[in-house]
Amino acid sequence: MTLTKRSDFLAANRGKRAPMPGFVLLVRPREDGDDMMRVGFTVTKKIGNAVVRNRMKRRFRALARDLLPDHGIAGADHIIIGRSGGIERDFAKLADELKRALKKVAA
Repeated sequence: MTLTKRSDFLAANRGKRAPMPGFVLLVRPREDGDDMMRVGFTVTKKIGNAVVRNRMKRRFRALARDLLPDHGIAGADHIIIGRSGGIERDFAKLADELKRALKKVAA
């Protein structure tokens, strides 16, 4: 499920943080008894114009679709915040970084 409410993003900001070269991953367990993983994406205007931001969000959605079911934390909100280096990074490198970030916050 995708996060859309600002309050969910602000709540996730108080969770664990894993900075990587292409993005920052925020993870916050909801502790509401639901095992569903939720995910949200943020790419600011500092990164580029609308075309660049949307392309970056599409890449993040594909990463989340591939990796979160296996490596994500059940019952938690996952937020991926794009960084300026993320748009040029190879997709395989981004996938490896997301795996490392998920392991880091799970520990």
